[in-house]
Amino acid sequence: MRSPCYCTALRMATRRLGAIYDAPLTPLGINIAQFSLLRMIQRTQPVSLTELGRLAALDRSTVGRNVRVLARLGMVAQGPGKDQREAMITLSPRGIETLQAAAPLWQACQQAVEARLGEERIRALADILDAI
Repeated sequence: MRSPCYCTALRMATRRLGAIYDAPLTPLGINIAQFSLLRMIQRTQPVSLTELGRLAALDRSTVGRNVRVLARLGMVAQGPGKDQREAMITLSPRGIETLQAAAPLWQACQQAVEARLGEERIRALADILDAI
């Protein structure tokens, strides 16, 4: 059943889409949100929590909680920054290995979604998401 609320419909679609990506990542001990955060850290490291939150469009407390989970999993390390008040986040060797193992799984999910929606709908989806 389609919701008349755009926000509800998008949230439901996001959960369904997330499940497509989460399933193959689960054996690696991560989900798609953690994969995305690890990739963002990889691209910007060393990165502060404040900057990571800005890049991920998350508030600092949310990104801090997510990074603490990744730290407990041994996938990221926190070190001192230039400013004593802010730690810098980097990938650990385990985080690097996990990303290397996860990348082809993520790519397969991308291809599955593209095959399901088709090129025209993928372009339309990208345009809609960019407009939001």
